[in-house]
Amino acid sequence: MNEGDLNSSNMASHHSELREQDRWLPINNVSRLMKNTLPPTAKVSKDAKECMQECVSEFISFVTSEASDRCAADKRKTINGEDILVSLHALGFENYAEVLKIYLAKYRQQQALRNQQQQPSESDGSESNE
Repeated sequence: MNEGDLNSSNMASHHSELREQDRWLPINNVSRLMKNTLPPTAKVSKDAKECMQECVSEFISFVTSEASDRCAADKRKTINGEDILVSLHALGFENYAEVLKIYLAKYRQQQALRNQQQQPSESDGSESNE
């Protein structure tokens, strides 16, 4: 048995040890997302919220598991955005991957801008921000 097999089996046993509520996204977050996409007068039943909570959480686990397998094959321990994109493609969710790729690029641009703005304030004060 190689190290990747051990990591996978440890993750699987850890996953089964988690309580149900720890494996799922909080129902309030799922409910808020659902309500934000519906007309203001629409109502969402408790059953619908719980069903969506299970589906979304299972989807996240499915994609994360694929990304984790990729990391293990590459002998890495940290899943990154590229791993998620590749996993979405591998699992047949190309449409989601393309949208997420755009979002990831914009997110990285914002992070770079934020880092550039913070650097002058972290210096010794000899540089001006003007």
